[in-house]
Amino acid sequence: MTNRAPRGSKAAKAATSALHTLVEAPEVRAESPTRLAWRKLRRHRLAVSGGAVVLSLYFITIFAEFLAPYSLDYTERSKFLHPPTRIHLLDEDRRPSWPFVYGTLLVDPGLRRYQEDRTERYPLRFFAAGEPYRFAWVIPANIRLFGVEKPGHVFLMGTDQFGRDQFSRILYGGRVSMFIGIYALLLTLPIGVAYGAISGYFGRRVDDVMMRVAEIVMSFPEFYLLLALASVLPPQIPSSQRLMLIILILSFVGWGGLARVIRGMVLVLRELEYVQAAQAAGARVPYLLARHIIPNTASFLIVSASLGVPGAILGESGLSFLGLGIQEPDASWGKLLASANSIQTLTGSPWLLWPGAFIAAAIAGYNLLGDGLRDALDPRSRSGGGFGRSRRRRRA
Repeated sequence: MTNRAPRGSKAAKAATSALHTLVEAPEVRAESPTRLAWRKLRRHRLAVSGGAVVLSLYFITIFAEFLAPYSLDYTERSKFLHPPTRIHLLDEDRRPSWPFVYGTLLVDPGLRRYQEDRTERYPLRFFAAGEPYRFAWVIPANIRLFGVEKPGHVFLMGTDQFGRDQFSRILYGGRVSMFIGIYALLLTLPIGVAYGAISGYFGRRVDDVMMRVAEIVMSFPEFYLLLALASVLPPQIPSSQRLMLIILILSFVGWGGLARVIRGMVLVLRELEYVQAAQAAGARVPYLLARHIIPNTASFLIVSASLGVPGAILGESGLSFLGLGIQEPDASWGKLLASANSIQTLTGSPWLLWPGAFIAAAIAGYNLLGDGLRDALDPRSRSGGGFGRSRRRRRA
């Protein structure tokens, strides 16, 4: 005789409720890898902060003509080594006032000491008319974000030894320092990916020969190669051509290490079942590489690109600091930092170190962003909350 639970028993009701829940439950959609990586990246606070710093630096350099109060080559020779201008928000009676600056007088020509002239007062004007330029390199314009009427001056970060506004030149010089890594990657990534994919896919003798060539390229010291190039270039060569040669050198030396890593990844990916199935179905090598193998290296390439740009920034900055990169009157952060190459100048004009702060901010921002991308794109990583969340897990 079989024992059956009563129709109204708790077990029967629970089973019926569970069955209805499974039948009526909405379809659960698996989160795509891209959305999962983006969600983890947003929770990585340091990476978000680094990305914000990098985007801010690109913004101010792209719109340098509008944000800078003066042009790149604007010179006020009577105001060389002028300290940063103080912007006042209170008038002489300590009452709130529209932002303004005072004129300055040179009180010590030997030590370049300036003193505010309280008899000259210049209100700060926003969207003021200034020197003409081309907005976004196309649209003629002359409106700048802020400025003062002449003969007043506003030097937010002081002036250099030629009387040029340091803040304006930092914004213009950032175009060289921030974009040189992007230009180098546009050459390095295609060469390194294609070279490494071909070497890893065919293997054997092709792999041996191609990897020996890559190792020879990797053996060249990058910075010293740049020094050798700069030393043989004639001094009258334009800065644009110098910059192009620097980019070519950085790309020529940088693709070898990338190719070795891609080759190792392809050696694993070519043995996967879906690649073998596509090969058995008659897919050709270019299709296999472009459709099935190389896309699976995208996460590594993104991280490698974010961590490779700081190296290019440092390389160009070091070369320009030594006077072998960008030449006057053009500017880069390394070239501007070369003005502070003596203790005497640094002691009297510490504001000349501002370009170094921008270099440090760019490198730190890229490194933090690259670290966050690495954690977000790593499928083995379960946390997306950054370092703080990892510490809480270890304490638990």
